[in-house]
Amino acid sequence: MTGAGDEADGDGDEALLEQAGRGDGAAFGRLFRAHADAVYAYCFHRLGTWSAAEDATSVVFLEAWRRRADVVTVSVSGSGTGSLRPWLLGVATNVMRNQRRAAHRYDAALYRLPPSSAEPDHADEVAARLDDERRMREI
Repeated sequence: MTGAGDEADGDGDEALLEQAGRGDGAAFGRLFRAHADAVYAYCFHRLGTWSAAEDATSVVFLEAWRRRADVVTVSVSGSGTGSLRPWLLGVATNVMRNQRRAAHRYDAALYRLPPSSAEPDHADEVAARLDDERRMREI
């Protein structure tokens, strides 16, 4: 989004975060619009797929909403205002790390499973039964 960062900077991330901490969903929505593209791009660059990046971005903002009262903005050099973006990117790093760990554990669990036995093809048996039923109706 072009200029999305300016939207949050008008009120400042600190002010919007304070409002969101009091339960103001609209203020959190403005924070989301201001930083979602940057978080998504960060995740996409590291994960390589749009769907995984979208999932990670969603988790990042869910975590941001969950911890909105505890979050501290990082001071932007020379501006005297704080930015939420460094914290969000740190959360994104942890989210992606956790997703990779979970995928690795899942793959390892699948590897430990015994190979599945081959299931016999029942098509011939079903066809034979249908033929028998047809013959019985004719008789």
